[in-house]
Amino acid sequence: MAEGDVVGTGVAGATGRTLACYHHARGECRSCTWLPRPYDAQLSEKERAARALLAPWPGIAWEATVPGGLGGFRNKAKLAVGGTVDAPTLGILDPGGEGVDLRDCALHDPRLVAAADPLAELVARARVVPYDVVRRRGELKHLLVTVAPDGGMLVRFVLRSEEAVSRLRKHLPWLLERLPAARVVSVNLQPDPKAVLEGPREIVLTAEESLRVRVNDLDLHLLPQSFFQTNTAVAAALYRQVAAWVDEVDPASVWDLYSGVGGFALHVAAPDRSVVGVEVSAAAVESARRSAADHGLAADFVAADATGWVADRVAAAEPVADVVVVNPPRRGVGPRLAALLEASEAGHVVYSSCNAETLARDLRAMPSLRPVRGRLLDMFPHTAHYEVVVLLERAARPR
Repeated sequence: MAEGDVVGTGVAGATGRTLACYHHARGECRSCTWLPRPYDAQLSEKERAARALLAPWPGIAWEATVPGGLGGFRNKAKLAVGGTVDAPTLGILDPGGEGVDLRDCALHDPRLVAAADPLAELVARARVVPYDVVRRRGELKHLLVTVAPDGGMLVRFVLRSEEAVSRLRKHLPWLLERLPAARVVSVNLQPDPKAVLEGPREIVLTAEESLRVRVNDLDLHLLPQSFFQTNTAVAAALYRQVAAWVDEVDPASVWDLYSGVGGFALHVAAPDRSVVGVEVSAAAVESARRSAADHGLAADFVAADATGWVADRVAAAEPVADVVVVNPPRRGVGPRLAALLEASEAGHVVYSSCNAETLARDLRAMPSLRPVRGRLLDMFPHTAHYEVVVLLERAARPR
């Protein structure tokens, strides 16, 4: 998004390098905790924080930071549904459980903003009552919408029960006429009153069940319960960076732990190279397998806990891969997997982290693997969060 652009009606203006949002100004939404800061200052502070956390490992060659964008960069809208069946709100809930309408959020891809009104109208047409978290009544808890670079969309209705499924099916042709970009539409059932975004059961309403997301030269399949990074452009840069480092090492074997929909594994796949992705989500593994088959790439994917899977390989005296790529959740890889990697013969580890504090903790547990290259990627503008990826190289183990 160019400076000065306006995304939706929620944006008062984006002048210079600061994004103005009237929802933030009114105190309706404070999710973007760093929004008042100029974007250049945000990047500088994130660079300072990341390098300070990794200062105990001097000599890291830092690549240029990848900016995430001022606005319009989010490919996914996670919209809590409030209000009434005739006037639903799509956005967040205030501390009292009342809906705050943020369908014009300035961070969302403009195509997500444009999709919000037809989706809100469908709620009224199909008489899907918004869920009341205080009284624990109603059906529709969230709308989760993902947009691909080509404009195709994955739309998910998170419901408390199956009560409204038949009505959504009945009105689906209307939605597809109004929102033809909706290639995959599904219902997720989340009956628990707990603050959990989605449940384990998914009912796909459309003929298509996966959304193709073009990233670099690859089409990644997204099934409804597959996780994908929320900033497609930054994810593409992250995959390119990891692939470049892996190709420099030119390993015969790669393990991609916490592989998700296979972004890293598929980007590093090459002839005469064994690549295995390990991911606990069965939906993500199925997504990765479909993408590999589409492109004829030799990459295998396993549905398993990453730590347990590596421990089993080690216990069976199987060789660890030459390069191990890890992309864990915010808690990091943890002491057990860090110990397994430290004791292994892997020559290099590529560690992509959304929490540099746990990254630094895990690095302390792997003293033989020293970071030699690093890059910060601003996956989450206007917040204190960021992605940092480092290339670790095996050094002599301390005696």
